[in-house]
Amino acid sequence: MEDPARLKKIWNQAEIPVFLRREDGRPRLRLPCNWNSYADMAKTRHWIRSGRHTIPEADYKRRYWEVPAAWFNDLLKQLLQKYGKLYVIQPFRVQEVCSEMCWNAKGHECQCSCMGENHGQGKSGEWLEISQTFATRWGEKEYACRLLALKLNGGA
Repeated sequence: MEDPARLKKIWNQAEIPVFLRREDGRPRLRLPCNWNSYADMAKTRHWIRSGRHTIPEADYKRRYWEVPAAWFNDLLKQLLQKYGKLYVIQPFRVQEVCSEMCWNAKGHECQCSCMGENHGQGKSGEWLEISQTFATRWGEKEYACRLLALKLNGGA
């Protein structure tokens, strides 16, 4: 699990752009820019939009841009080209893999991702059983952060 204090620190720093993919709405984008200059903000909006139909929305109080989710991949590449690196904060869920063999086990040897947590506990309705040897479930939603950097040869 990502430390919420670390995520907040990354979101609030002003040197490296941060792209926040939220599960409940449009992505938010923080850029190193002068929020006190109307001319700079107009230039930044134009650059973010980059000929796209929708106009990005600025939240001047909280200092971020909201953009359509469909822009994510293209805008990420655009950001890497301009800034060289950026943080991406996004929701994820850990996938656990287990099996009926584990749930019904009598001994202590366990070779699945539960690391013995479900060992010998019997079947529960939390798991999606794919076969007798494979079942999966998803953990709680969390946020993770990664720093992307432009490769020296120009690729992302």
